Parts: sequence; C-alpha cells; structure tokens
Amino acid sequence: MFSITVRDHIMIAHSFRGEVFGPAQRLHGATFLVDATFRRAELDDDNIVVDIGLATQELGAVVSELNYRNLDNEPDFANTNTSTEFLAKVVADRLAERIHKGALGENAKGIASLTVTLHESHIAWASYERAL
Repeated sequence: MFSITVRDHIMIAHSFRGEVFGPAQRLHGATFLVDATFRRAELDDDNIVVDIGLATQELGAVVSELNYRNLDNEPDFANTNTSTEFLAKVVADRLAERIHKGALGENAKGIASLTVTLHESHIAWASYERAL
C-alpha cells in the first residue's frame, strides 16, 4: 500500500459537556496539527498516490472552514462534543466528499482510504480512518 501525507493546522475554541472532561467543560482553545494520509494499492499513471499540491490545497480549504471558530457557536456542531476524535472524522469526511467531487483530480478516485490525524500536542493525538 502506498501513501502520502499532507499537513496543516487549525486553531479553534470549544467546550465539552460531561464530567469526564473535567476543566475542559469550560470554553478553551485548542491548536491541532492536522495530517491527512491518502492510501492506494497501486500508483496512478503518473506514479503518484495523488497530486500532493492538490491534496495540500484541499486539506487547507477544509481546515479553513473550522479555523478561528468557536465550535460551540457553529450550527453543524450544535449539542455535540467536538472532541479531537470527532473533529478528525469531520475533516476526513469533508476531504472524502471533495475527492468524490473530483477536487483532487480524476486519478484521486483510485484512492482506497484516508486517515486524518489531529495532534493535540507532541504526546497525544487522535485519528479517524475511512474507506473511499
């Protein structure tokens, strides 16, 4: 299996509901490094997994929809704990939608899976992997 990974970052504010979150129940900020890894079994006709420039561009477009936002005020996330794991799925699903619409080129339709990892710090991160 071949893969490429592109990276961006987001800065958000949010709060959580539930005792398990302790002090994070209060409004707080978070900065995440965001990695998107695209995988396919065989390279395309250009011997690449996907156009890395387009992949970087589309990841940037997806994270810009979340960047500098208080997610508690976003209608898409009403009554939702926007945990790191949840946000990794949001980014992956939005990238998948762009792949299906052709934003990463026709050859990107050969991508088998996508993993999005949000790094909270140098010692903690969460990922979501999905098939395409």
